[in-house]
Amino acid sequence: MDRSSLIGVILGIVAIGVGMVMKGVSPAALLNPAAILIIFAGTAAAILIAFPMSELKKLPVLFKILFTEQKLLSMNELIATFIDWASIARKEGLLSLEPKADEVDEPFLKQGIKMIVDGQSPEFIRDVLMKDIETMEERHLSNSSIFTQAGTYAPTLGVLGAVVGLVAALGNMQDIGALGNAISAAFIATLFGIFTGYVLWHPFANKLKRKSKLEVMMKEVMIEGLLSIQDGTSPKILEEKLLTYLPASERESVKEGGSVG
Repeated sequence: MDRSSLIGVILGIVAIGVGMVMKGVSPAALLNPAAILIIFAGTAAAILIAFPMSELKKLPVLFKILFTEQKLLSMNELIATFIDWASIARKEGLLSLEPKADEVDEPFLKQGIKMIVDGQSPEFIRDVLMKDIETMEERHLSNSSIFTQAGTYAPTLGVLGAVVGLVAALGNMQDIGALGNAISAAFIATLFGIFTGYVLWHPFANKLKRKSKLEVMMKEVMIEGLLSIQDGTSPKILEEKLLTYLPASERESVKEGGSVG
């Protein structure tokens, strides 16, 4: 479970609910069917128009990604693996790494080590693996853009909902009490639009982008490690090279076998 996503959503809902009570507004005011329909159904309609169904079918998977921790190799594990492989390759040759490919669960790393064992050139290996990363980045950007667009549409639909409510209110000017209630209800749509746009959809998009960026960095580390092993780089130099991908404050903890947060 990605606790930051869950805590953030809960905190956002609680903050709005408690804030409304502190301002003297009953949370029951949120039970406005028209506002809910305009914002949630309207946002869904806009997303359906903006994206092909083949991409929207991924939404359940994207929500799972948002609320589960990434299963990536830690930098400690990755560096230790490459140091071990570099030592084996320098002593026994690159072909001795062939059994290691069967022990790797990460498809990207498995593909790289197999190409090294097969004797592919460094340029070919880098090109193939970098293309893999570029394709993944494009796919991830497309996925996150669904939430980015939802975050753009929802606040605008909130304004639309308020306008619709005000039109209805102005049509009932003779009853001051009803007019006040109608105006209050009109702005519930704006509240829903702004809340979902800036507390849910845009942050969801950013979380997906951050997770993608971390995955890209780990794969870039894998490429450097693989090509360095192929080049015959010593384990010590390889370790120093891979540590450059980390902030200086975390490098010592990796050298000492500590965990990287």
